[in-house]
Amino acid sequence: MKTALITGASGGIGEALASKLASRKHNLVLIARNEEKLAQLCQQLSTQFGIQAQYIVADLAKPEAAQQIFRETQTRNLEIETLINNAGIGSGGEFSALPLQGELAMLQLNNSSLVAMTHYFLPQMQKRKSGTVINVASMAAFMPVPYMAVYAASKVFVRSFTEAITQECKPHNIHVMLLCPGLTKTNFNQAAGIENQKGKALTEGASLQTPDQVADELMNGLEQKKHVVISGGSNRMGAKLTALIPNSLIAKRMAASYRQKMTDY
Repeated sequence: MKTALITGASGGIGEALASKLASRKHNLVLIARNEEKLAQLCQQLSTQFGIQAQYIVADLAKPEAAQQIFRETQTRNLEIETLINNAGIGSGGEFSALPLQGELAMLQLNNSSLVAMTHYFLPQMQKRKSGTVINVASMAAFMPVPYMAVYAASKVFVRSFTEAITQECKPHNIHVMLLCPGLTKTNFNQAAGIENQKGKALTEGASLQTPDQVADELMNGLEQKKHVVISGGSNRMGAKLTALIPNSLIAKRMAASYRQKMTDY
């Protein structure tokens, strides 16, 4: 059964994407840690859109999770036609003061598990000569971000990795897309532990989109066969501007702005 697999599907952008795909009659397998939310969402989407929606409970911050997910899809005889690596988390604050295990777990989730998921499912797509891989990065993929140093670096990795495999996958008729949303109305700050002055200093003034708006831009990008989708007009302009400014200057100005805002608060 051809299916779209979405990680981080219990809320935010992942949940919005599940709804958009279901409305277009894609069968789904949804991945997250919250079994109750996944079960409710699968029931809702199946009833509303007449598709088959199922879930796998997994924590992609754990190294073994990607392989467990792949094996479960094999057991269920699911043909993953579309892989959306959406799961991710952030952190904020001075790097040296942040818990090391939390930063390493973030790298596991944002990078290692994304690579593993892609590695497990790509060979099947290559064999079929069809498939789609979508990796969700961030506007942080275009610049260093002081006081979100590891998070931003993890998204730079996602961008570089995705742009590279885009070219590797072309001979196999596999479409690869990089999605770069900006600040989105989700529980990102809460999950990152920065629902406080730190978060306000890091995100103040940023353009805010809803998960539905981001999902709509992704779906439009898919229809147009785009390889990179930057969500939001101001974010697209920002990406163009940052390309013209040295990273060292961007980092210097962002660090100074953050310190000033924290003093003001």
